[in-house]
Amino acid sequence: MTLLIGIPLELDTGERRVATVPEVVEKLIKLGFMVAVQSSAGAAANFDDDAYRAAGAEVIASASELWACSDIVLKVRAPSSDEVASMREGGMLIGFVWPAQNPELMQQLAAKRATVLAIDSLPRTLSRAQKMDALTSMAGISGYRAVIEAAHAFGRFLNGQVTAAGKVPPAKVFIAGAGVAGLAAIGTAASLGAIVRANDTRAEVADQVKSLGGEFVKVDYDEEGSGGGGYARVMSEGFQQAQRAMYAQQARDADIIITTALIPGKPAPKLITSEMVRTMKPGSVIVDMAAEQGGNCELTVPGEAVVHHGVTIVGYTDLASRLARQSSTLYGNNLLRVVEELCKTKDGTINVDFDDDAIRGLTVIKEGSITWPPPPIRQPAVAPAPQPAAAAAAVAPKKGHGSGEPMSAKSLAIAFGIGALAFLMVGLYAPATFLSHFTVFVLACFVGYMVVWNVTPSLHTPLMSVTNAISSIIVIGALVQVAPPLGEPGMADRPSGLILGLAVGALTLTAVNMFGGFAVTRRMLAMFRK
Repeated sequence: MTLLIGIPLELDTGERRVATVPEVVEKLIKLGFMVAVQSSAGAAANFDDDAYRAAGAEVIASASELWACSDIVLKVRAPSSDEVASMREGGMLIGFVWPAQNPELMQQLAAKRATVLAIDSLPRTLSRAQKMDALTSMAGISGYRAVIEAAHAFGRFLNGQVTAAGKVPPAKVFIAGAGVAGLAAIGTAASLGAIVRANDTRAEVADQVKSLGGEFVKVDYDEEGSGGGGYARVMSEGFQQAQRAMYAQQARDADIIITTALIPGKPAPKLITSEMVRTMKPGSVIVDMAAEQGGNCELTVPGEAVVHHGVTIVGYTDLASRLARQSSTLYGNNLLRVVEELCKTKDGTINVDFDDDAIRGLTVIKEGSITWPPPPIRQPAVAPAPQPAAAAAAVAPKKGHGSGEPMSAKSLAIAFGIGALAFLMVGLYAPATFLSHFTVFVLACFVGYMVVWNVTPSLHTPLMSVTNAISSIIVIGALVQVAPPLGEPGMADRPSGLILGLAVGALTLTAVNMFGGFAVTRRMLAMFRK
């Protein structure tokens, strides 16, 4: 029997997103599923019912009918009690559930013998899970929208301008937290021309902040803030005091503050106090992206924009939903990847495989049994380190040639003796012409070595500098062979046709190499010029 995937209308106030879009519906059908969408489910995200019908979905008017007939329900927000009551016995739910914050909901779903995959429980440390990571995709949209909301509430341009009517300085934006949302906000604010500063407890994000055009502000206190799963951890009291002093300084200077600090399973830390708000310039703006978890500012009102001491404090909890079409498209793609992992055979058959770390982490309830929290992810086995004695025996060098030890006096004397004998034989029995060329060759080896390895690559790459030096030696040698001897040369003194041809060929090839190298370098440099 073909399984039916249902897409209900989101009931939460202000929620404009939908769990899938017409483009994704077509891909779900190709996997072997049927798709049903509640009427007007995508209307707030600018996806009408006709678009879903054209993609192959059935449109159902009643929410209770959709929940009752759907084998799998894809959703954005956690379901309400009424929606769970209408859910099919033994059905499957995929969406945001937040099991730690909703224990009663977990019990209701377990009573329905449901299988629940919480997209917020995805193990984010798995590289292969990035395509399913809805938290990251939604955070990126929220960070972008936070800057747009700040610019809307701010009283002037974000970028600096010089006009006939006067000079406008660039806005100073401070971003607390450089996770996915924070980095998206940094990139957006910098692209709008603002002066951007950012801070995070994780020192490793400093380079990411700089790469997006921001300045990383470090707390004057040495403590590492990296937590599990890519999140930050709770810091010590000493660090928090130093952090508060830094935030107080930034509050006095900044025009816009955007806070993103969240720690899983805990209320949002209070970073901006009412006293800091009092010291901010009139007309300044705070966008609190952690408002849904209580807010990073003491004066934040979740879901509202309020004004205190002349400072606008934006506490909207639906930032991703304010870009509903974009966020629905990305979220729908995330859920599609989850369904693909559940249906690897592409025949409409679902397999909740607990041997798959990603699926095990997502699954918080399986057939009525609560399986949350998941066990730690299995780490790959590491080969035991060799014993020091065995390692020393394995790498112990042999004495003699190739061991890295200096040659003994006897071996050195034998080597020099053999070399001197070879030169003596060449001098006694080699033709005069060969001897002169051999002498030039030996001298060229010494001179060439000193010339090539003392080239300074100041204008070009080291490789090009070395090749040009070698080419110069070849050119000089070829010119010596081509040039006629001084005085009245006889026929015996002229180079043979073979030597002359080789010399001319060497001149041609080295000229192509040198001038071609300069031409290529000029073209490469031109790529970086505006």
